Amino acid sequence: MSKYAEIAQDIRASIEDGAIAPGERLPTVVELCELYGVSKVTVRKAVELLAEQGLVSSRRGSGTFVKATPESKGVDGRHAGDTLYIGRTDRSIGFTNEHAHQGEVSSVVHLFAIEVPPAEVAARLDLGDEDFCYHDVRTRLLDGVPLVIEDTYMPLELVPGLKRHHVEGSIYNYLRQDLGLHLASFHRIVRAVAATAEEAGRLDIAEGDPLLELEQIGFLDSGAPFEYSVSRNVGSRSALHTINIT
Repeated sequence: MSKYAEIAQDIRASIEDGAIAPGERLPTVVELCELYGVSKVTVRKAVELLAEQGLVSSRRGSGTFVKATPESKGVDGRHAGDTLYIGRTDRSIGFTNEHAHQGEVSSVVHLFAIEVPPAEVAARLDLGDEDFCYHDVRTRLLDGVPLVIEDTYMPLELVPGLKRHHVEGSIYNYLRQDLGLHLASFHRIVRAVAATAEEAGRLDIAEGDPLLELEQIGFLDSGAPFEYSVSRNVGSRSALHTINIT
């Protein structure tokens, strides 16, 4: 393993065990050079790797800060100890491309709006009190069979020009192909939950049936969070495929 990767791994371990808390500033480049006995180039490469993994982001003139991710605390107040699985995955192909070879993919859009997100969502997306987001809620179907309900927020500034027809199709294709964004990593928490009456109606299942909930934050290669979403999947109709970033 290269020296910069070792440093990134060490800092990542400190973040994951809580030694460096969400929102806390990392030591400066000079301080990290002294701590690890390496050059500025090595330290910068380590920080860049952490940013690519969505663990930190840099603020001009302020330094590099640890991101708040689902592992630290869910928006409903639950901590990682309440979860079945925590992982970092790369699923940048999106639902449409993942299922396109299996049949016809379609969406029912229940909500598409521009709004100021709730404070806890704004914190996940590194937004201020008056920053706007796209907010969409949609059911994704394969050959007419509903598989998942997605509730998604995306910062207006990072995702300009999003239209309803993108939401009805593939948002990720718009991000990658039209905006040229590189979706680098996702931090995800997976939970087992029971379907509400509204969800049961949309997914054609019974109220209380088990669903697989995925709470996640998606990061660009710059380390900026571009998406916060909670999706609820019908477990009997879908499978979770995960590639862990180590």
